[in-house]
Amino acid sequence: MSTVLKTFVAYLKRPPLYPELGRKIIKNTFNRRSPSKGKARANFWAASIAVSQEEVISRLFSSNADHFRSAYADILQKAGVKEKECPVKMGEHGALELIYYACEFTKAQNVLETGVAYGWSSLAILLSLQKRNGTLYSSDMPFLAQNGDQYAGCVVPDHLKKYWKLFRFADRESLPKIFKQASSFDVFHYDSDKSYHGRMWAYHQIYKKLRPGGVFISDDIGDNSAYQDFCNRMNISTCVVEYNGKYIGIFVKEYIPLIRAK
Repeated sequence: MSTVLKTFVAYLKRPPLYPELGRKIIKNTFNRRSPSKGKARANFWAASIAVSQEEVISRLFSSNADHFRSAYADILQKAGVKEKECPVKMGEHGALELIYYACEFTKAQNVLETGVAYGWSSLAILLSLQKRNGTLYSSDMPFLAQNGDQYAGCVVPDHLKKYWKLFRFADRESLPKIFKQASSFDVFHYDSDKSYHGRMWAYHQIYKKLRPGGVFISDDIGDNSAYQDFCNRMNISTCVVEYNGKYIGIFVKEYIPLIRAK
């Protein structure tokens, strides 16, 4: 059975995911170019201002990125074993130090992320939240074609899961449910719908819920110009991190400008 057919059948078995199925049909039929809208422009812009993860952590959070790996070496090693044992391929992990120190900087109590996969970003967030008995709210679509529902967040150790609430829907269904449980957030990490319109919708929804002084992070901003356009429209000054050949956008809401999007 082809991947497309497997995915379609999996959607049919899950009525709560029907709204997302409808959106995907419309997108793939009428709006196929949107995922890469402005990609060349976005990459040129990101490359022109990108710096290292270590520099941004030092500049924004006045922290040393090296401490994270040494402090949690055992947990990270065990998480790596869990990833290797997972039979489902779900992509590479992102800039864990950047995410962790964003939570430390804000003394986060409520954090929101979209996109979980193995759960590496979730792990970084939870390692910080456990210190303050905080809560991570995650929106994550099941890996339908791979029958990978049970592996979402597989690298997160059991003792951290009491600080975690996982919503297994598309963002447009998950976020309203999450907003009923938490009215504001200290940190937001975006790593879900890669399309231009999907990003723009989520960015605006979540920005309104991010408290002043909160940290906004978006992975893979070179996929299209959504992040650049959002920062321009909202008059936001942002930093860009180059990490493993990709670009991550990060800013502190209502913070003194460091680098302006152009």
